[in-house]
Amino acid sequence: MKNIKIIFVLFLGVFSQILGQNTYDFLRLDSSPRAAALGGAYVATADDPNIIFYNPAGITNIENIPISFSFLKHLMDINSLSIASTFNISGIGKFASSLQYINYGDFEERDESGNKLGDFNPSDLAFTIAYGNSFSENFTFGVGLKLIYSSIADNSSFGVAGDLGIQYLLPDNGWNFGFSVLNVGNQITYYDQISEDLPTSVQLGGSKKLEHMPLQFFFAFTRLNDDDRFEYFNIGAEFTLSKVIQLRFGYDNIKREEYKVASSSGLGGFSFGVGIDVKGYDVDYAFNSMGDIGAMHRIGVTAVIR
Repeated sequence: MKNIKIIFVLFLGVFSQILGQNTYDFLRLDSSPRAAALGGAYVATADDPNIIFYNPAGITNIENIPISFSFLKHLMDINSLSIASTFNISGIGKFASSLQYINYGDFEERDESGNKLGDFNPSDLAFTIAYGNSFSENFTFGVGLKLIYSSIADNSSFGVAGDLGIQYLLPDNGWNFGFSVLNVGNQITYYDQISEDLPTSVQLGGSKKLEHMPLQFFFAFTRLNDDDRFEYFNIGAEFTLSKVIQLRFGYDNIKREEYKVASSSGLGGFSFGVGIDVKGYDVDYAFNSMGDIGAMHRIGVTAVIR
């Protein structure tokens, strides 16, 4: 048991710096390259199945049956992938499902004397199913149920969480507004009998598509439930060059501060991306700078299967 505690403490010490201070904090990672390129200001989007990760209300107006796959290359040998899709059931409403998975690479298990006991591969997994519908022509809502599993060596934790969101869309003047509460729930089983908080987020934001320019702006407050709530603001811009190519830029204010080394943040908190429509397949790439620490690269493909 002592050996397990040593591993557990070391693991949390490393990854609390990378992913945050809550359990299951991998849920805060941007699962969409488009969203990541826009600085994470995605709560008001209504045309992408990956909106399930930000606001379940956004699935309501998505047409056909799109499926999206995304891959994230994190620091060191940490990798993550996600899958999201939406589908309609006539007379009931819109449904969506998603899967998030992150693998933290290989670790050696050692006892308090430094003797190697074996290897382990920690990982986290979340499965979500969501439902969306309309209050009125412009007003939509959505709810989601999330099952979460985490494992470190021979230990594991299981949790259940819920998401809730609304959107108000004004397509005639290009405005979208969104509000969501994400990851409200509890651990069912704990690591080392210690109950930890889930990474609950209250998000509020909007987007504006300009009338006479191929430009759309995005903004959001992503942690309104935190003490420093107004420091968690994100902004993004998407410029449509043609029917084939979109350029994206974003800024995450709190990451700008978190990635500061000495007195310099470099490009930390800034993000860039491109979207390309290739014969009906939307291919997205995002670069997220972590300043002098490094960078994250995301790539995703979205296709309509029917």
